[in-house]
Amino acid sequence: MSLRRAVAAPFVRSGSDSIGRSDFVVALSLDRDWFSPDQAKRLVDVAASEGLLEQDGDQLHATFDATDVSVPEDFAPDESILRQRSTFERVLDAVVEAGTEKQEAVAAINRLQSDLGLTIEAAAVVYARRKGIDVTDFAERARGEL
Repeated sequence: MSLRRAVAAPFVRSGSDSIGRSDFVVALSLDRDWFSPDQAKRLVDVAASEGLLEQDGDQLHATFDATDVSVPEDFAPDESILRQRSTFERVLDAVVEAGTEKQEAVAAINRLQSDLGLTIEAAAVVYARRKGIDVTDFAERARGEL
């Protein structure tokens, strides 16, 4: 996932799982030239909402092992990662990453939504769980959105 790679890059470079917010922004905007400083700040917010970063004052902590993430030299993230995704989009991404075709998953989720009278988010969670995909975090979000 390119969001995870973009978030990992400053941590990999620093060799730490903790980095100052301003250092993170500089790494993405000036060092890598991937984003403007404002976009890099936006990435912090998106990554935190996705559970990839935790903020402790001015310190950012990766919630995953950034050293396990490969950041190829020619990698450049798309600006679309700056958009926060809905719970449905997150669950759908997890289902697709697990090997289900996107069209097939969307059709099945829509059928579940109609058959069970659920929100699209709840139907996506049910579908993912039936496929054996762990979406516990997303299930909590879907429950909160009911």
